[in-house]
Amino acid sequence: GFRFITIILKNLGCRFVLCASGDLVKVYSTRTEEWLHSLQGHTNQVTGITLNPANHLQVYSCSVDGTVKLWDFIDGILIKTFVIGCPLFAIYVLSVIVLSECFQLVSVHLPKSAEQEVEAKEMSAVSSHISKNPSCTAFGRGVRVHFFFFLVWIRLWRNFIHKKEYTYSTQHWHHNAVNTLCFTPEGTHLLSGGIESVLVQWQYGADNRKEFLPRLGGSILHISASSDGQLFCTSHSDNKITVIESSFKVCGVIQGLVKDAVLTDLMIDPRSKALVLNGKPGHLQFYSLLRDKHLYNLDIVQQEYIYEAGLDQFEVVKAAFDIKGSWLATVEERGKKSSDLEFFLKLWAFDERTQSFVLNTTITAAHTDRIISMCFSSSEETTMLVTAAEDSQFKAWCQGADADTQQDQNFWSCDFVGSYHKLNPTNCSFSADSSLLAVSFQEVITIWSPDTWEMLTTLCQPPGVIRDLCFGRLSCSKYLLGTTTKNLLCCWNLLTCELEWSTSVDVSKLQPDPFSENVAAFSYQSKHTDLFVFKPSEPRPLFTNKNVCSEKVHRAVFVPREEPLNSCDESTQWLNRSQLYFLTQNMDLLTFSTATEEDRMLSSSKQLVIDDSVAVTPFYLLLGKHRQQQQKLNTQSHPALLHTPAHVLPAASVLCSMFVNSFLISNTGVQLKSNGFSYSVMHLLSISLKFLNSFI
Repeated sequence: GFRFITIILKNLGCRFVLCASGDLVKVYSTRTEEWLHSLQGHTNQVTGITLNPANHLQVYSCSVDGTVKLWDFIDGILIKTFVIGCPLFAIYVLSVIVLSECFQLVSVHLPKSAEQEVEAKEMSAVSSHISKNPSCTAFGRGVRVHFFFFLVWIRLWRNFIHKKEYTYSTQHWHHNAVNTLCFTPEGTHLLSGGIESVLVQWQYGADNRKEFLPRLGGSILHISASSDGQLFCTSHSDNKITVIESSFKVCGVIQGLVKDAVLTDLMIDPRSKALVLNGKPGHLQFYSLLRDKHLYNLDIVQQEYIYEAGLDQFEVVKAAFDIKGSWLATVEERGKKSSDLEFFLKLWAFDERTQSFVLNTTITAAHTDRIISMCFSSSEETTMLVTAAEDSQFKAWCQGADADTQQDQNFWSCDFVGSYHKLNPTNCSFSADSSLLAVSFQEVITIWSPDTWEMLTTLCQPPGVIRDLCFGRLSCSKYLLGTTTKNLLCCWNLLTCELEWSTSVDVSKLQPDPFSENVAAFSYQSKHTDLFVFKPSEPRPLFTNKNVCSEKVHRAVFVPREEPLNSCDESTQWLNRSQLYFLTQNMDLLTFSTATEEDRMLSSSKQLVIDDSVAVTPFYLLLGKHRQQQQKLNTQSHPALLHTPAHVLPAASVLCSMFVNSFLISNTGVQLKSNGFSYSVMHLLSISLKFLNSFI
């Protein structure tokens, strides 16, 4: 899975960017923004990476697993592992040799004070007699050092080693806490960043002279400069790395899954097969799971987002695709209280020319209260959207028709409004063929016919408000599944309108596979989540995985495979047609894979050796080896013929023999047959040799 953590950067020689991502260190190209390979070996979160001062082709990495690893990041080779035995939270390697024979690692208590200058007197030794050439410096067991930014200005100290000669100056621009600082290699400029998402460059010695690069995205968390000062890198709170030239122009963006709170469900775009969910504020992000790469953002709110705490701004809370991917429905809202609630229902049409979605219809008063559920019909012939809200109503939306011509128009309007005893609806779901619509009202499920909008029947759920609702697929399409807040999972047979079976289990998420009969149920109990995969027709689970994660799972999706697997193992057959992804409360995106897939991913992750003389591009990684081989084949076999002086060369007849012999094939069994005669290749070449010698 992909873990969202604070990215720690090291920009090396303007060609590579190394960043920590979960238990991996990922290597990217600054020129192409492509992921090259990963340094894999840690068993827990990577907390720091730093360049080896003695060899700029090597990096150190430290992790919470208590180890420090030395890597050759060009080839992705692990050179050495240092076992510390304690969780490590930072790493620092000395670049100069100090004459002192031993050092001490100390922890300093930073007292709370409103004064601008506070003397820190409380100091305790963590470790003594440290060698003058340490490989790393780590915090000891149970000891932490915390750094706080109390001020919004920057203080520059000069000659601080000499007590009587030091001076300082104060720089101020940021209106909030400064998150990170970085000097350029020459030391003539200082870079700073914070919540404003503006990179500020301060020039040393020039009062009030600074440059700004605004609107970079999320809050700036870290800044790194290349060793030659040609490139800067900034990492942001929205899980993004921005590559910036020294002229303060953005030249590249490396975007991961945005780690902000996800309010929408996990969705799959039927066209691109990309994962779709909340992105940066007011946007939906399209992310390729196959390439592990961000594709693009779709601006839903279409308003400038202000990065300031406490502001009430629009958020995308609901989204859904139709079965063909031609339409996208979104709900954006702001206002926590019902009296302050403001929301819009928008429908987006896919534009074949731009290969993106464009806004088609905006409905300002779709309901009088918050929309809590919506879904598209599953039919490819007609497109219908159903929304359910806390105003005790559900509404069906269809494309409008002109009253005069009776032709379909490119806009949406309300086709039906339904309710049930003034109860608030909780969920809505279409059957696989869209012939039935199920809408739950508190503890009751109502079944409707979308053709006539007649309520066909009601299903009384056992005590508890209905939490989730879904129909079976394919051969199990006659079943309807539901979960309640009373920890019950129930299955109804729609042909008999009777309860088929029920079981006592606390299901936090019920996710059907649209490409098979399988249904995944996530159950949270005893401070961990279990996964059950089953068919509605068979109460016995096909697959069970205990303790999948320690948090609740509220969002999951089945992703179709490009080619179905042929797994013979009964426990993994449910993964043949699609792959299950789920999102935890800690924003971990996890998935299941078979042993065959793991072997294939490991073999495909082996990278080619990178030549330092050429730029690392996807074309080079694809064709570089073949071009090198072709160059070797085109080299002359006998360069001595061209570079040796003529008066020292042997006779021309000898050279001709050497030249022709170089074309002789070692396999003498190859025969040429024509008109009943058989000739050896060696014999033919010998005749040619005699013929050539006759002219010399």
